[in-house]
Amino acid sequence: MQEQYHPSEVESSAQQHWEEHQSFAVREDTSREKFYCLAMFPYPSGKLHMGHVRNYTISDVIARFQRMQGKNVLHPMGWDAFGLPAENAAIKNNTAPAKWTYSNVDYMKGQLKQLGFGFDWSRELATCQSDYYRWEQWFFTRLYEKGLVYKKNSAVNWCPTDQTVLANEQVEDGCCWRCGTTVQRRELAQWFIKITAYADELLKDLDKLPHWPEQVKTMQRNWIGKSRGIDMRFDLAQPVGEHAGFDVYTTRPDTIMGVTYVSLAAEHPIAAELASNNPDLAAFIADCKEQSVAEADMAAMDKKGMDTGLKALHPITGDEVSVWVANYVLMDYGSGAVMAVPAHDQRDFEFAKKYDLPIHQVIAPKDGAEINLTQEAFVDKGVLVNSGEYDGLDFKAAFDAIAQTLKTAQKGKVQTNYRLRDWGVSRQRYWGTPIPMLNLPNGGEIAVPASKLPVLLPEDVVMDGVQSPIKADPEWRKTEIDGQAAERETDTFDTFMESSWYYARYTCPNYADGMLDSDAANYWLPVDQYVGGIEHAILHLLYARFFHKLMRDEGLVECDEPFERLLCQGMVLKDGTKMSKSKGNTVDPAELIEQYGADTVRLFSMFAAPPEQSMEWSDSGVEGAHRFLRRLWKNVHAHLAAGTPDKLDTESLNDAQRDLRRKTHETIHKVSDDYGRRQTFNTAIAAVMELMNEVAKLADRATGQGLAVEREALNAATLLLAPIVPHISQSLWQALGHNDIPLDAPWPSVDESALKRSSIEIVVQVNGKVRDKVQAPVDAERDDVEALALAQENVQRFIDGATVRKVIVVPNKLVNIVAN
Repeated sequence: MQEQYHPSEVESSAQQHWEEHQSFAVREDTSREKFYCLAMFPYPSGKLHMGHVRNYTISDVIARFQRMQGKNVLHPMGWDAFGLPAENAAIKNNTAPAKWTYSNVDYMKGQLKQLGFGFDWSRELATCQSDYYRWEQWFFTRLYEKGLVYKKNSAVNWCPTDQTVLANEQVEDGCCWRCGTTVQRRELAQWFIKITAYADELLKDLDKLPHWPEQVKTMQRNWIGKSRGIDMRFDLAQPVGEHAGFDVYTTRPDTIMGVTYVSLAAEHPIAAELASNNPDLAAFIADCKEQSVAEADMAAMDKKGMDTGLKALHPITGDEVSVWVANYVLMDYGSGAVMAVPAHDQRDFEFAKKYDLPIHQVIAPKDGAEINLTQEAFVDKGVLVNSGEYDGLDFKAAFDAIAQTLKTAQKGKVQTNYRLRDWGVSRQRYWGTPIPMLNLPNGGEIAVPASKLPVLLPEDVVMDGVQSPIKADPEWRKTEIDGQAAERETDTFDTFMESSWYYARYTCPNYADGMLDSDAANYWLPVDQYVGGIEHAILHLLYARFFHKLMRDEGLVECDEPFERLLCQGMVLKDGTKMSKSKGNTVDPAELIEQYGADTVRLFSMFAAPPEQSMEWSDSGVEGAHRFLRRLWKNVHAHLAAGTPDKLDTESLNDAQRDLRRKTHETIHKVSDDYGRRQTFNTAIAAVMELMNEVAKLADRATGQGLAVEREALNAATLLLAPIVPHISQSLWQALGHNDIPLDAPWPSVDESALKRSSIEIVVQVNGKVRDKVQAPVDAERDDVEALALAQENVQRFIDGATVRKVIVVPNKLVNIVAN
């Protein structure tokens, strides 16, 4: 081997070998244990950033480690290729989204290969390709036939600049997260999938995921938001059109005797009916539609409302309470109406204070403490007061009693509700999967027959920045069904649709006879290890879990959950903030690879922090990683130059050789646990670095047995580092005389006999302070250890002239001499 380490030569050689031998292509093999390792696929934005590098290095390390455990490992890659950024880039660069996307895919694929990631490229897919989205369209039509898909008018967040619907999470401070335009609330006809039909199963099955971060499961539980409450009826004193009253859902029926008004959402049918004859109310409702509906914004915004002049009847007392339209009530949650208890709900409190509405206390603290309802609401559960027959009851007793009262009066019933709402999948942009539905002249709709799929998205288009090309093209919209004219749906799918089942399609990406080849899917699924950012903890992961259950119920897969184990990697920071183009603090991986090599980049990204924690960028850290690889290379070169080792004879080793051999096998034990159970790759690297320090200190190149012990250590170090720095490991492994490559070599095993010590270091204390350390035979007799400790010169110095009162011996650990 060459004396100097040249990363570019080493890496091109290894990558050429993997390419020629198709080293990462796999097939189903029922005779072997499978392992499906997956990183969340990237959006093809143009260039990889360090976040990508870290994410895919983590999954690559895990995949390579499991491969070396003898498992049949699937590690695929593809592209989350649809989405609005491509449209914006196409407009900016005067091109078509398809051309821009495919160009980026080609470039980023080259970058991924340059980093040595062991992906099975034979399974590559892009969600914008018709042989992928065809089956998504087919599946949607199956859900429609089952009654799990429906269309309805819905109030949505509308970005007038991007001309598309936004999820609540995409609205920041009332503005579009992407372009900053003020978001409007609009009523649009939207397609929905009934995720609420699976709400309870999605919630319960979180308990089947012990290897998910608890934080992620908590976020999903809160998002699903299961609650037990009461649906109750408030009748109107005077009907409004066809509306004689409205329903309210509450989880706090114990506060019902404190209702002083009720609030309706701006989109509530009663509000709409009144607004038709009330210009002021109509203007107020229009203003409400310009505000953010994100929960954080709703909590902090100024509470506004308008008295409708209507009166509603309290369902227990029959008392009249005023009916308001309020900006803090959403139609999407519950029934779009809330009973307002300002003494015990902070939003109601702020609203009541602003409009000088009554505040009646009906809950008191259990401990009798004083509360000040002039300052804020008392929102804790407690004991009922000022509530007539319910006085003195605690929350549970009050819940049951009030529920019974309402049930008897036929004014309410106990109900389990969910915060989760059905998944609105319609988007008004162009670059997405066409929704496979046909609108009929009579106003109905019909699913596109399977024989007519896919509904192709035209790729050769001109973007004007205003309207979707398929919405602007009457010829594209025209079609017919069974001899009658029809129009294609011009909305496209939310891109979460594509990312909700890609992991399953990787198991059979070229299967032409259906959405999934069930044999392949059931062999590989569930994914054994999923790696991705915690920012996807709710929407992507929840939708993927939902989609998986839909596929299971269609008979396409057998397991209940898609991802067995989840690792959420931390961000890459520079100067304490997340790397981003907007902050101008990015680091180009391509430049680093050119300067140091891919292995250095991989090593640094794994060594800088545990995978789930944020990683601070450090130029000196990168240089340090490179220095370590150079030292490793030089160590192997010097070892080979020293001669040929003898066959290892463990019985003839001297103490130093035994110590080095013990360090080797201790390192194998620790690193195996770090890779497998703990997934702390930084500590695995640190352990190998310690081993190499011991090699430098204890290596004996003057004897055949000394070389044999060093060879064992270098072999182990090379294999232990192979998942992280696969290129240099492959060169060193072959230089050390092996005919295979580390990827195909078995993981090193621990020789338990090498771990045994003939002597052990024991700490010696005098009055609790460390004064010396001694070597003693393992499991030596107590009296011998005590005598050895007392004989040490430094110990004698500290007990000279004193009386030894007691000697405490902790076997194989320490001796504490108590003297005064």
